[in-house]
Amino acid sequence: MLFIRQLSVIPKAPAFAKFFHTAGLVRQKLSDPNHLAILLQKNLAQRNSSLYNPELETIRCTIFDRHGNMQKPSIDLRRDELIHTHGLLPRDLRKVEKSRRNDLVPSVLVRENSILVSILNIRALVKSDMLILFDSMGIKLDSVSQQNFIADLQLRLQNRSGFEVPDVVNKDPLPYEFRAVESIFISAISNLNAELKVHLNVSTGILQDLEYSITRDKLRYLLIQNKKLSVFHKKSFLMREMIEELLEQDDVLCEMYLTEKQLGKPREEHDHAEIEMLLETYYNHVDEIVQTVGNTMSNIKTTEEIINIILDSNRNQLMLLGLRFSIGLLSLAGSIFIASIYGMNLENFIEEGNVGFPVVSTLGVILMAYLFAFSVKHLHKLEKVQLMSHGKSSTLK
Repeated sequence: MLFIRQLSVIPKAPAFAKFFHTAGLVRQKLSDPNHLAILLQKNLAQRNSSLYNPELETIRCTIFDRHGNMQKPSIDLRRDELIHTHGLLPRDLRKVEKSRRNDLVPSVLVRENSILVSILNIRALVKSDMLILFDSMGIKLDSVSQQNFIADLQLRLQNRSGFEVPDVVNKDPLPYEFRAVESIFISAISNLNAELKVHLNVSTGILQDLEYSITRDKLRYLLIQNKKLSVFHKKSFLMREMIEELLEQDDVLCEMYLTEKQLGKPREEHDHAEIEMLLETYYNHVDEIVQTVGNTMSNIKTTEEIINIILDSNRNQLMLLGLRFSIGLLSLAGSIFIASIYGMNLENFIEEGNVGFPVVSTLGVILMAYLFAFSVKHLHKLEKVQLMSHGKSSTLK
């Protein structure tokens, strides 16, 4: 019986050995930096292909119908199908395919029967009876900001608000495509305002702390915040320039009336008051954001200049202090020189008299005082900054 039990235990030993061997290999791979680098590269490659799949040539998107209902959330559409069905050009989808979380350069492309909008992290294809919202990388549909945007988008596309009022008051006279564009602008400007509040609070706190003390860490935080403000200013400035360019192009504004073009009633060249007023409203909002960021950057630049002046003044004071010490040592060196000559073990007539020591000591003090006064006088001349001295001398000549 004992022999049989031993035989039954023997086959289990290789399984445990294999398990521990596999665990050791996994631990060794995880500790290897090259293996970790390979895993990181694979992860980044997978994330880059999450929106655009080059093998299948598909783009992930969400479709809303003419009633504002979400038909197909997060589906994959073929690239060539999007181009041929909606009358796009191959280069129009370049931004969508290569999009990242926050693209600095916004754009609004108007085609025959569609409008391709790319603002911040929102990329959408707007038509007169359909909206295709492209899923941006890093922004999922279950995020809070995306849920708020989709909820507001559906309300506007359905031509109703969140308040319980009669339908007659609730109706928006704007067509389907303008309501979609308006919802995109509202979401983009809301994101800009939220980001602006964060930057303003951080910048104000750093500037207030610098009024009490100037430290290396505070200057480093100020530099980092100034870089962030520069990126944010560029982003909002490009958005303002994009809206301004649209307002200057009358033909493009008329082409944005997709519903009327579909009904066979295209607008005249100067008949675009609705879309012009809509863009003008959001242009003012973006311009206000740009001006606020510009004022904050100007305050930071002024603070940096004041800090540089203070640091330069402190540096000059330290240099003057060093010069005063050097002048004192130079003056003391004159009296030490006389004392060293008097202290030589050589025969001279001074040793025979009683007035030799007072005379030498007096001469050393007088020489030291003269050198000190002469050097300090010239140092004071260098301290005085006379901006008009060269101009007056030139005019007298």
